[in-house]
Amino acid sequence: MQKHNFMTYLVTGGSGFIGSHLVENLLKSGHSVINIDNFDSFYDYRIKIQNTLESTNNNHHFHYSDKDSDIQKLITVCNSDKYTLYFQDIRDKEGLKSIFENHTVDMVIHLAALAGVRPSIERPLDYEEVNLRGSMNLWELCKEFSVKKFVCASSSSVYGNNEKIPFNEKDNVDYPISPYAATKKCGEIMGHVYHHLYGIDMVQLRFFTVYGPRQRPDLAIRKFTQSILKKQEVPFYGDGSTARDYTYIDDIIDGIVRSIGYLHQNDRVYEVFNLGENEVIRLDEMLGEIETNLNQKAIKKLLPMQPGDVSKTNADIEKAQTLLGYHPKTKFQNGIKKFVEWFLKNRD
Repeated sequence: MQKHNFMTYLVTGGSGFIGSHLVENLLKSGHSVINIDNFDSFYDYRIKIQNTLESTNNNHHFHYSDKDSDIQKLITVCNSDKYTLYFQDIRDKEGLKSIFENHTVDMVIHLAALAGVRPSIERPLDYEEVNLRGSMNLWELCKEFSVKKFVCASSSSVYGNNEKIPFNEKDNVDYPISPYAATKKCGEIMGHVYHHLYGIDMVQLRFFTVYGPRQRPDLAIRKFTQSILKKQEVPFYGDGSTARDYTYIDDIIDGIVRSIGYLHQNDRVYEVFNLGENEVIRLDEMLGEIETNLNQKAIKKLLPMQPGDVSKTNADIEKAQTLLGYHPKTKFQNGIKKFVEWFLKNRD
């Protein structure tokens, strides 16, 4: 991030995988952070509590009892003059409004969402409600409270089964193949409306398959690692030829921070950026890399390709390189090594 005054950033989903790393970075840089997270039951809330403690550099040892009381205890333990945690759902506009009334916000970094392609097929209305209506609540409040800078998490899933490789921000993304992807595309479109009508400067970031320490337990790399260690079957979809542009968490955070700096330095902007590694790894290669680092073979459970899954993702990152100075540094082999080291240290 370019040098500028210390700011107050409102981060939604700041106790999640990407959000907790961003919060940690912003606090270390001297900024103030307001973290809004609803500790959704998508996965174990205790993981998010641990993320929050780590991101705020808090060594408190938790004795868990029940979710509501544990989160209230977390708020007491973590809140400080530089960090404020709110147990808040973005679908609740009045609850959000009270936060905007209590703080002067310089920028919103909106990472909260219902994630995952496959679950979105089972719960499409929930995904619409959280990912689109929740985002609109935030934009409405930015309009009301004159917050003019906004970073929003989109996804590489908006490209669908794009036949042109690598994926460029100018490609047609009118053909999503999952409700999750559709909500992310809608978020980009509606974000532009608020930029155009109300002068909210905005960056939309299309993340490409983020992995690394604190990764969500439902994501493939963590799921595979855990299954191998427990000698359980690894769900292996397709013939192994599906491929992803895996992006290490440190590179994603660098891209977000550079986007924050870009918004501070520029007015009247609406931009969409790919944040990826620009390197494609096949599913069978990914599994092999985990096996190598664990020195243990996987027991594969062969399954058909799942509806909504894309066959390949690959980011054209030239725009982010040019405008943001974004240059990912972590090769996949090194990133997997770091993830496995973290997982072995932190597993149950």
